[in-house]
Amino acid sequence: MDIQVVPPNVAAQIAAGEVVERPASVVKELVENAIDAGAKQISVAIEQGGTRSIRVQDNGSGIPCDQVGTAFSRHATSKLRTADDLRSIATLGFRGEALPSIAAVSVLTCVTCTADAEAATRYRIRYGEPEDQPRPTGAAVGTSITVESLFGNQPARLKFLRTKPTEAAHVQRVVARYVMAYPTSDSRTPTTATKPSAPTAPTSSRKPSSASWDTTWPPRCCPSCSTPTT
Repeated sequence: MDIQVVPPNVAAQIAAGEVVERPASVVKELVENAIDAGAKQISVAIEQGGTRSIRVQDNGSGIPCDQVGTAFSRHATSKLRTADDLRSIATLGFRGEALPSIAAVSVLTCVTCTADAEAATRYRIRYGEPEDQPRPTGAAVGTSITVESLFGNQPARLKFLRTKPTEAAHVQRVVARYVMAYPTSDSRTPTTATKPSAPTAPTSSRKPSSASWDTTWPPRCCPSCSTPTT
């Protein structure tokens, strides 16, 4: 067999296999992007263990409208410019592979807005191919990324996932770790996030298994308290 350079879409799916192993991998990458964007509030919601839908929304700096398309290109990053920058990385991510890798194996919708923008920008990608050009929409400052039908173009990958409750538990653990690692900037003591109850299996074969929950930055000291821990 002759040696050939694989097409870009194939290369993207290969790269996605290294970055996106399961729904929790998607949540990890998107939460890290939100933290790097300076977000103080991050919400995470999943359905069917994250295989049907994952939504990560934050109030960070957002992506400028003229850079939204570029953000989903491989090795596109705002974290570094030269090789020397690798010696002083101060962010959670810097390779520029997460967004294009996630978009290559899902139907992804990004809605983002910067503080100085007249309107937010919406961009939708279906398994690595843009459905349309970025267009104006209404939204608050920050970024919301919805990932649907994860591995819908790679059925073999779906077979290696565990049950929906197990995948939801993996997502829960990822979020809990970041809540504890990144409390409010003026926090002096560790905080413990309230963990959502584990999703239960459907009682009927017609009823899909789903789980939905929110975790908010900064974490609260208890479920009934509205005051951030300090």
